[in-house]
Amino acid sequence: MIYFILLVQTLIASGTHIVAKVVVEDVDSVTLTFLRSMIAASGLLILFLIREKRIRIERGDRLKMLLLGVLVIPLNQFAFLIAIGLTTPSNAALFYATTPVFVMILSAFMLNERALLFAKIGVVIGFIGIAIVIFERGVDFASDYTYGNLLMVVAVTSWAIYTVQGRPLVLKYGSFHVSSLSMIIGALMFMPIGIIPAIQFDYSSIGMAHIYGLLYLGIGTSIIAYFLWYYALGRIESTKVAVFTYLQPVVTTILAVFILGQIITLQFVTGACIALIGVVLVQSSKSLYNRFKKQSEEL
Repeated sequence: MIYFILLVQTLIASGTHIVAKVVVEDVDSVTLTFLRSMIAASGLLILFLIREKRIRIERGDRLKMLLLGVLVIPLNQFAFLIAIGLTTPSNAALFYATTPVFVMILSAFMLNERALLFAKIGVVIGFIGIAIVIFERGVDFASDYTYGNLLMVVAVTSWAIYTVQGRPLVLKYGSFHVSSLSMIIGALMFMPIGIIPAIQFDYSSIGMAHIYGLLYLGIGTSIIAYFLWYYALGRIESTKVAVFTYLQPVVTTILAVFILGQIITLQFVTGACIALIGVVLVQSSKSLYNRFKKQSEEL
């Protein structure tokens, strides 16, 4: 059941890259981030008051919850929406598919998890693949395309930290409690940045397609997909959850070709394959380590 839930989450997340690319063409990233976060936070606040009644976060964990709020919207969502306007949905999906690599690195530093040799090799290979895609159109740090790719790495890094740092809180307080509070806190933090551009925005320039897209991003992704992600984190280890992002580049690329007419280059395919090989090595090494650890404990 848990893997079916992760599959649904992955499909929603894959569509996010396409929807965001379409909407951000006509709605600036600041306004879009603000509207998306307000929709998500409003819905979650109502559900939170009905289901949870009160905040159960202990004093020692409050700073961690604030960090999750910073990570989920001001960093992750905002950086993602700026980046998606400059790069391609396929690139975005590929970078998010490398989440296990970032999770492994961060887990080794933050949670003192042991990094195996295969994992280290996988990290190197993964970053080689990412670099190939980032500089797909040449090494030009001044280009919008490269800037968008680099910003997408920032978004993925913040998502990986959100995953690693959030899991202990999910195990302690529950997935809905933590995911809801982090989204609400993040929306409140972004409000001073986005409220003025959102008020000044010309809403007559958008149609029903933009509204549906905004609802998809605000409810489908920010509420449903985020909850499913943390729900899974509360039941299996973070590296097993992150591995489902493998499917995102495949699904998103197919959608991008048919819906947006995106042209897939040989360099993208090469970089994607190399990056995913690195991700597989990271995931395999983690599983192998856990198996040996379990066997040694039994002995």
